[in-house]
Amino acid sequence: MTTRAGMLIAAGALVAGTVTVLPASAAGTGEPVPRPLPPLAWTDCGTKAYPRLQCATLKVPLVHDDPAGRSIALALTRIPHTAETSEGPLLVNPGGPGGSGRGMAGYVASSLPAEVAARYDVIGFDPRGVGRSEPALDCRPGHFDPVRPDSVPRGAAAERTALERAQAFAAACGKKYADVLPYIDTVSTARDVDLIRRALGAERINYLGYSYGTYLGAVYARLYPERVGRMALDSVVNPNGVWYEDNIAQDYAFDTRHKDFMAWVARHSAVYKLGTDPAAVEAAWYRMREELRDAPAGGKVGPGELEDTFLPGGYYDGYWPKLADAFTAYVNKQDPAPLTAAYERYGEADSAADNGYSVYTAVQCRDAPWPKDWNVWRKDNWDVHAKAPFSTWNNAWYNAPCAFWPVEPLSPPDVTNDQLPPVLILQATDDAATPYEGGLALHRMIRGSSLVVEQGGGNHGVTLAGNDCLDEHLSTFLADGTVPRAEGGSEVDAVCAALPAPEPDPAAAPKAAGKKASAPVQQAGTTLHGLLGHVR
Repeated sequence: MTTRAGMLIAAGALVAGTVTVLPASAAGTGEPVPRPLPPLAWTDCGTKAYPRLQCATLKVPLVHDDPAGRSIALALTRIPHTAETSEGPLLVNPGGPGGSGRGMAGYVASSLPAEVAARYDVIGFDPRGVGRSEPALDCRPGHFDPVRPDSVPRGAAAERTALERAQAFAAACGKKYADVLPYIDTVSTARDVDLIRRALGAERINYLGYSYGTYLGAVYARLYPERVGRMALDSVVNPNGVWYEDNIAQDYAFDTRHKDFMAWVARHSAVYKLGTDPAAVEAAWYRMREELRDAPAGGKVGPGELEDTFLPGGYYDGYWPKLADAFTAYVNKQDPAPLTAAYERYGEADSAADNGYSVYTAVQCRDAPWPKDWNVWRKDNWDVHAKAPFSTWNNAWYNAPCAFWPVEPLSPPDVTNDQLPPVLILQATDDAATPYEGGLALHRMIRGSSLVVEQGGGNHGVTLAGNDCLDEHLSTFLADGTVPRAEGGSEVDAVCAALPAPEPDPAAAPKAAGKKASAPVQQAGTTLHGLLGHVR
């Protein structure tokens, strides 16, 4: 669901106390009633942006059914409540799987209305395998180093090369982490969440999850319905498609979102000078892609790296102006430097991305069955590519290690739930990473949930990103548990208008007319989407 583990906390900032815990009792698990736990030992680890930030480390069992066995460590952050009375912990998760959540605590606490944030201990954490948690997975460092083979396999030899690369990644994971991989999965992480709750001394946990974090939240709620307080889920994974079908749905949606970007460039033809016809602009983009097969920009941006560079624009339209600048510079000025710079900013993988991808594959390949017959992948992806060529094969190779994963898959849990207090679901209609159908599906599966829709919105992650209407629904819910309710039998309980599309950068278009989002709105969106990992 995401492409890089965003992180704002400076390296070396996490110094923490440690507490070891036993697993909590979960509905239907047959586990014993757990003993009381000592509180977490929090230490100051403030940053310039979040001076009140605190950190701790929590030891949890690698194997939840073997609490006396090997333990692993989870890295936690906290912005403590300041009000006289507290609503308890608000756990926040940015998605992934593989996303670092330590930077989320400070951002969420500073983005909510002060009177709401003051009543919560806002808790961020790195899930098992991620970031500062130990062990942190890095299966094959440099797996995404440029220049990779063209993602679209042109012939049997090219396909074989790409397959060998996917097999090498899966084999490297199995060799380095044979003892860990069977326990890097969503259910294990959900059980970690309950250990976090217990270590915090809370009867219930409140939760704000984005993207994959919505699925983690839904699984937690299924395991521990009596432990759920206020739960808000933003940009929802379709539980019915975990994970192969969800990735196919993404391919179509990202292609549509890429076409939206091409249409935006065409609307601003006076700036970008690529024509007024969106189809012609898109054709120019694919010609650029073809040229990069033989002559990668800056020696590092080939077709796969180009897709990596422009894919974040499908998550967040705030990146469109910079991407369009690089696009037009390459096409109209034969200048590859801005394209190379855009790749380094939006597409290039670093060690955090290597870690995030390792956990992404570990979780998705373990969570659910994937086709083991490569002929199924080949047929499905060529069929989709014929209709949606922008990132279909790129996404296929991103997930291809699951065809060769060294650990047998689990069966995804049914997250249908009729035991929860009202759950707030927020979803943009044109979200590419988690298409709208996922929000509807989970709304139908969680009885009493409330669905708030951003009509016409194409960004992935829509709250605390500058849309006042959506933020008001979230803030009201966190303040007193109130959710909107539809009238007349509609499935949608409330509708918010999408934010306007961005305008070209002033440097590129000093005379460009139109409404431009205010600087605070732009900053909120950019910061959030960096934390959600939409830049890789």
